[in-house]
Amino acid sequence: MPDFPWDSLAAARARAAEHSGGVVDLSIGTPVDPTPPLLGEALAAAGDAPGYPTALGTADVRRAAAGWLSRRLGVQLADPFGADPSVIPTVGSKELVALLPTLLRLSGSGTVLIPEVAYPTYEVGAVVAGLSVLRTDTPPETPGDAVLVWLNSPGNPHGRVLTDDQLRAWVTWGRRHGVPVVADECYVELGWEVQPRSVLHPAIAGDDHTGLLAVHSLSKQSTAAGYRAGLLSGDPALVRRVWETRRHLGLLVPTPVQAAMAAALADDEHVAVQRERYRARRDRLAAAVRAAGARIDHSEAGLYLWVTRDEDCWTTIDWLAGLGIVAAPGSFYGPAGAQHVRMALTATDERVDAAAARLAG
Repeated sequence: MPDFPWDSLAAARARAAEHSGGVVDLSIGTPVDPTPPLLGEALAAAGDAPGYPTALGTADVRRAAAGWLSRRLGVQLADPFGADPSVIPTVGSKELVALLPTLLRLSGSGTVLIPEVAYPTYEVGAVVAGLSVLRTDTPPETPGDAVLVWLNSPGNPHGRVLTDDQLRAWVTWGRRHGVPVVADECYVELGWEVQPRSVLHPAIAGDDHTGLLAVHSLSKQSTAAGYRAGLLSGDPALVRRVWETRRHLGLLVPTPVQAAMAAALADDEHVAVQRERYRARRDRLAAAVRAAGARIDHSEAGLYLWVTRDEDCWTTIDWLAGLGIVAAPGSFYGPAGAQHVRMALTATDERVDAAAARLAG
């Protein structure tokens, strides 16, 4: 297994802690705002749960998920109640990302294609399954021994949003070569300068979702990371394969959490409120970063600013630590990120304001 990347930030954290105003930690995208009451109320109401939960998901959560996908993303699922389900709940999205090659029974040999700059867990999932990794942002001329493609739009860490043409190119390539294409869309509700499109949208996928999967999460849009609430949807044949494996492994979302998911997915207002909180923090922090002489690349969606001073990322990390600010070095996300740092918007208003003030000098 690769080293856990955030352990290498210990020295930067220690230096930042010496700042008289305390640390502003923008290194990990952990939500800090209160979870909306409707989730807690639904959780409590379903608290009498003596039996085992279902891996397939309750009827309520599958119905709410299909409604959310249609209402918010323009995605029409195949029958979520069919013999081959088109959507199931998952224990958050990180667990799914890390285990998906295994859950699809791709273990043993082959290559997983991941973005050039990518969330580290895509690689971890390949390693766990005994697979190789190829970093690429464009479909290869030949498939080689590819067994799975990961897309991430909006992207973590850089907030890049794939165009419709880029998404369609991957869908066409995957279907031509019989390679499943999976899109991690956990930040899809957080478009700032562009509107992200789901790989399952008919403008991308066509009339059906053959060979395609999408991953979604309530962690950021519903400030519910502690609930570990995610979704997998798309090609019923692929969803069924994952569901069947999860049943054997006992990967079950607790029944009260499924009730909270159903409530959250049926309500758009709390998502809009949280989006505006993040938008305001983004505006303040981005202005301060630019005023300090740094550049922001991509970052048109998602929860991060992809910042560079055109120097080694660890030099930038040291500069920020001197201001009492901790960010994530871009090298965590692949060699192509070596001159960037990732700054998260998931800090309180007070801490974001403190960071902005320090960057302003």
